[in-house]
Amino acid sequence: MATFLYRMGRAAFRRRWLVVLLWAVVLGAVGAGAAKAPGAGDEGTSFMPGIEAQKAFDLIEERFPGSDADGADARIVFIAPDGQKVTAADHRAAIDSLVEEAAEQPRVAGAVSPFQADAVSKDASTAYATVSYKVTADDLTDADKKALESVIDEARDAGLTVEVGGTALATQPAAGGAGEAIGIGLAAVVLLITFGSVAAAGLPLLTAVIGVGVSMCAILALGSTLGLSMTTGTLASMLGLAVGIDYALLVVSRYREERESGHEAREATALAVGKAGSAVVFAGLTVVIALAGLSVIGVPMLTKMGLCAAGAVVIGVLVALTLVPALLGMWPDAVLSRKARRRAAGSSAGRPARTGDNGGTRWARFVLRRPVAVLLACVAGLGVLALPAADLQLGMPGDEAKPVSSTERRAYDALADGFGAGFNGPLTIVSDVGGAGDPKAAAATIAEQIKGTDGVVSVSPPQFNPEGDAAIFSVVPSTGPSDGTTKDLVQTIRAERPGLEGETGATFEVTGSTAMNIDIAQALQDALVPYLIVIVVLSLVLLMIVFRSVLVPVKAAAGFLLSVLASLGAVVAVFQWGWGADLLGVEQAGPIMSLMPIFLVGIVFGLAMDYEVFLVARMREAYVHGERPAQAVVTGFRHSARVVAAAAVIMIAVFSGFVGSGESMIKTIGFGLAVAVLFDAFVVRMAFVPAVLALLGHRAWWLPRWLDRVLPHVDVEGASLTARPAEAADATVGGAREQEPVRT
Repeated sequence: MATFLYRMGRAAFRRRWLVVLLWAVVLGAVGAGAAKAPGAGDEGTSFMPGIEAQKAFDLIEERFPGSDADGADARIVFIAPDGQKVTAADHRAAIDSLVEEAAEQPRVAGAVSPFQADAVSKDASTAYATVSYKVTADDLTDADKKALESVIDEARDAGLTVEVGGTALATQPAAGGAGEAIGIGLAAVVLLITFGSVAAAGLPLLTAVIGVGVSMCAILALGSTLGLSMTTGTLASMLGLAVGIDYALLVVSRYREERESGHEAREATALAVGKAGSAVVFAGLTVVIALAGLSVIGVPMLTKMGLCAAGAVVIGVLVALTLVPALLGMWPDAVLSRKARRRAAGSSAGRPARTGDNGGTRWARFVLRRPVAVLLACVAGLGVLALPAADLQLGMPGDEAKPVSSTERRAYDALADGFGAGFNGPLTIVSDVGGAGDPKAAAATIAEQIKGTDGVVSVSPPQFNPEGDAAIFSVVPSTGPSDGTTKDLVQTIRAERPGLEGETGATFEVTGSTAMNIDIAQALQDALVPYLIVIVVLSLVLLMIVFRSVLVPVKAAAGFLLSVLASLGAVVAVFQWGWGADLLGVEQAGPIMSLMPIFLVGIVFGLAMDYEVFLVARMREAYVHGERPAQAVVTGFRHSARVVAAAAVIMIAVFSGFVGSGESMIKTIGFGLAVAVLFDAFVVRMAFVPAVLALLGHRAWWLPRWLDRVLPHVDVEGASLTARPAEAADATVGGAREQEPVRT
């Protein structure tokens, strides 16, 4: 592989203008496609096929085809001034007027007055009206929304406080542009400090932004066709930006190192791509495997998120292997420090690389002197941080998790105060009564039995479809949608099903947003451990190929488990227990977003393997070239510690920028990834890894002969390039001699 990448680097250097032009054409093409593409459509109603709530939802769509189960809705909440009632003549007139005007809108399927639907609280301080639409929220036009907002403003002018929940007027958080800007700014500072050169700092940023631009434009262009959401694009841009900077950083850093060793620009570029490029390819491959593996979970939305993010990573790898060397060919000396440029101006061919101590070597020797103490400190510290993960509770936070400044949150709170906590999360029961002798009696019996269940406040009368073979009714629990007691109630109702089926000859299923979230959370929690096992096994195989070792991959997997469990513990402590939640703008602590742990595990796995490959590949390279195990560790830290630290700080900066997102899932993932990178890069890779390698010695690089014969040889350490004769610098590519560019 190293030889192939070496040739690729030389070709990109030689054909630099063509490479840059091709990337410009690609960016322009996908940009034009994104500009002309229609907006992303609905992702579909089948979130997780196979769970009971989804089956029930599908049954409703089948038996009640005109119900528009996925149509937009607006729940308009009216709150009377203190000491007054919504039933007062003037307030009632304003509410009735709003309902009548809303019902006249062309896309409105129906609008129900609170005085007709008995939707007035007992103290008459609060009431709500429901407006249902014929189309989904994504299909509502600005005119539809403005028409509804106009009639709401009229009710407010009458003296009522009016808040709106539901999907029709739901506010969409920003896609993360501010987070990206913050991350890029912090990354620029880190790169400038690391390299001491504006050009060296700017090149990784430039190429990463180009890669993210290509990825995001492609997602936008395909959004309507594939049903890609804003969340999908945000996560792809988050990860694409982080790894794009890191991969380019690794190549540029190796290029500067090769120039320090006395190589001319074209040879240094080829060697940088040949050696660092191998680490980039395998690091990127681990991330892609982890992200693409999300498709086996069975959640269409998670599959789309994983595949889009994996695509962004692939583009980041291609940019690092082609565009970065092409730009180095245009400005070969610009990325060097001032001292290096002055040295490059003189005759320095064949000068040996500097081997003096730096911060990385001093830290490595510190760990090597006391490996047991460092190892125990790492395991104990991360173990303590991981303890809250044992209390992980998954859910799908709704309006209760939004800022109190949003009308959806105020509507949620008003309904909870006026009608009870469970009113915001009703359960929907759909009963298949086609096999019952008396369908109406069967539905009534089921409703009556459920009404008598502890924890149920009320049950609506059953409503039948035109054929009379299905009935649907609503159940209001006494507790809120994210309360653990509500989950127990759903299981209790389902446990009553066998007895009722035998008694009535009819069956029923529980759905609704609350039941759907409960089923999804349980299914994803059940899938977390198997997914973790799959990617750990894959990492063992991949790292065995990379490092030709059995124990190094096992050590890498153990370190990954420590960092991911510690990061999950931190997420639980902040977002579920509420520790320091105010500092991060978390409005209300509660269950962790169901998708978050699996997605966090996949991304952290990829990033952990990134740092493993970046750091340990240099140790393996030194060991293969004859250094003793301890000295190989020091050499690896001399060349890679600063790059890994800079890459980690950049990723932390990028991910931390998304903590300010208004969308709870993005906020949670941004925080989780930031702390995971912190733990993995600075605790596991910088302390745990050298401590374990120091204790293992030569055994760290042991590989059974039979396994050595089975595993493919990919030459990640670039042994074939080291053996290349000096005259390779004048080699030709495709039979044509390369031209040295003019230095700047």
